[in-house]
Amino acid sequence: MMVAGLALALAGCATANTPAQTGPVRVVATTTQIADFSRAVAGEDGIVTALIRPNQSAHAFDPSARDLVALGEANALISNGLGLEPWLSSVEDASGFGGTLIVASADVTVMADDPHVWTSPRNALIMVANIIAGLQLARPDMSATFAKNGSAYEARLTLLDDWTTEAFASVPADQRILVTNHDSLAYFVRDYDIRFLGSILPGLDDNAEPSAADVDAIVQKIRASGAAAVFSENTVSAKLAATIAREAGVAVYSGDQALYADSLGGPGTAGATYIGATIHNVTVMVTAWGGSVPPLPEGLAP
Repeated sequence: MMVAGLALALAGCATANTPAQTGPVRVVATTTQIADFSRAVAGEDGIVTALIRPNQSAHAFDPSARDLVALGEANALISNGLGLEPWLSSVEDASGFGGTLIVASADVTVMADDPHVWTSPRNALIMVANIIAGLQLARPDMSATFAKNGSAYEARLTLLDDWTTEAFASVPADQRILVTNHDSLAYFVRDYDIRFLGSILPGLDDNAEPSAADVDAIVQKIRASGAAAVFSENTVSAKLAATIAREAGVAVYSGDQALYADSLGGPGTAGATYIGATIHNVTVMVTAWGGSVPPLPEGLAP
């Protein structure tokens, strides 16, 4: 990570700044999902910068000079927390950030130190509530705007949760068997009664490398379980997933059908927003498992 070098280049910005309390609220969010939540809460009165880019792993980050400038001017920095961003304090120091730090995962029930809390819409509701409260502290003059926008978005997340529950109910419980690139969907599978068979990459980090024994073990588990498919993710190469699916004799979902987990997709993709990415993921899984995808309610329809 090049934080130290950029800090020298931006030495004039390294002292703590006092963010403006007029004009649009300026927000820097660490992940694409948190940036999307923040845009929903801030609305047209916000300028939101995401440090992690679409289709980029959430487990590694090298800041650009533009990132540090945006953070130095920000009213609020919104992080996921739970160890996902070990680089964050160095970036704060290099930028001269002097605004309000909001940890979006506060009050989420954590599973085994897993930081991927955003994957469940039920956790997303908690995260959005934390963002509303944090932005109200950062910019009290805009408190009513954040409350109104946030309430409208929370209503959409509730619809998303209800729709997701209905979609998975169309698949018999013993057929909801998930195999992914890496272990990133634990909160999602918990909340929607899905059996997580295992991941291709060991552990919670998508930079891990499986051994030959790891690969053989997951192939054998897939064959024995009756799983219908292996699901790749948009931030991880699908080559190994395709190989394992072929050896296990099941389908592989990759490319445009890959799941969005660590990161949202770019503009114009199905996963450009959190709600869109979740709808995409549910649609891919339910279809792969032979279920029936219900129509989207009016509040979720594009």
